[in-house]
Amino acid sequence: MNETPTVPGRVRPSPEPPHQPAAPSAHFWRYWAASTVSHAGTAVTALALPLVALVVLDATALQATLLAAAGQISWLLLSLPAGVVAQRVPLRRLQVTLDLVRFAALGSLPLAWWFDGLTYAHLLLAALVTGASTVLFDIANSTFLPAVVPAEQLAARNSLMSGTDAVTETGGPSVGGLLVQAAGPVGALLVDAASYLVSAVLLRTLPERRPAPRTGDSAGRQIREGWRYVTRHPVMLPCMLWATATNFVCAALIALTPLYLVREAGLTPAQLGLVLAMDGVGALAGSSLAVRITRRFGTARGVVGASLAGGVAAAALIPLTTSAADAYWFALGNAGFAFGVVIGSITTRTYRQTESPPELLSRVMATVRFVSWGAQPVGALTAGLLATYAGTHTALSAVCAAAVLPPLYLLTAKAGRRRDFA
Repeated sequence: MNETPTVPGRVRPSPEPPHQPAAPSAHFWRYWAASTVSHAGTAVTALALPLVALVVLDATALQATLLAAAGQISWLLLSLPAGVVAQRVPLRRLQVTLDLVRFAALGSLPLAWWFDGLTYAHLLLAALVTGASTVLFDIANSTFLPAVVPAEQLAARNSLMSGTDAVTETGGPSVGGLLVQAAGPVGALLVDAASYLVSAVLLRTLPERRPAPRTGDSAGRQIREGWRYVTRHPVMLPCMLWATATNFVCAALIALTPLYLVREAGLTPAQLGLVLAMDGVGALAGSSLAVRITRRFGTARGVVGASLAGGVAAAALIPLTTSAADAYWFALGNAGFAFGVVIGSITTRTYRQTESPPELLSRVMATVRFVSWGAQPVGALTAGLLATYAGTHTALSAVCAAAVLPPLYLLTAKAGRRRDFA
């Protein structure tokens, strides 16, 4: 899944100081182009990196899921201080630097392979470095969007960004499967490395965003302010917990997917790419309909209904796949799950961006991602342990059954029983 649900007030145009002018619309399109190129490469790597472990290095089930966890553990370690960093340093410079770090980390893998020196430890280190850079980049990037988009356009722009991500997630695995088939999984990593370089060049053309004036508060106090705001908020807290449970399931499913489909169901890399592409199809449908659904039924009802429908689709359909001949069940269940996740992600993220005070926005985003995205390495490791001791199919069935739990939790919260969150 992709931005696994980044889940996400008085409407304000920007978290920047009030004297700074709003960026023209051309700035958004460059921002959009940089994000699109980067996500396209990342979608290829989502297929290529685990296949490097499984096919080139003959990794065990636990090693494969540990690799997935390594790419996500930084959400637990870095996301809270990342909110303070994003508030204190120039955003454009930070994002460009992190793109270049990711370019170097992923680019080192094909180089090591060509010299017959690629090891699992190197792969694990690259996943850790790339994951840490992604945490800092995404916090800065999500804070940057309200600075280049008028507040009244945020919901539409978030939908556009999610829709674009869905397109890249749809095409990326398919292209990645073909690249892996033609050049091997290590060669496909070159595409993602290049995408970060292109993203850095595009972001370099945007105007710099100066950091907010220093308040004299310590980093610890600033982190606590963001934490208190979210955990005491009657809507943001239950939405964050919904996202946490959803991300746990997403990460577990992502960790098991290549392992199960390649080793148990016998799919080729190209077939695996086609099945994974259905995740993007569901996400594209969800992003296209998110605003329409929430306007028609309400933001709270829309999130609960879409999330529940997606969870039922995953639980009922994905475990039916046992071979390449019936892989369409996995594809359909994955698409339905992604549909519900994306609608919830767009709606709750927009709510946070519009309802958070500008001076707290980066810390609000960091707090939510610390908790919700911090569940990802736990989900991946749990899936690995289940697969190791109970079998891959049993682990997959248990994870899919758990997909219905996040919306059921949200229904127990007062905010989830309303028509709208606000």
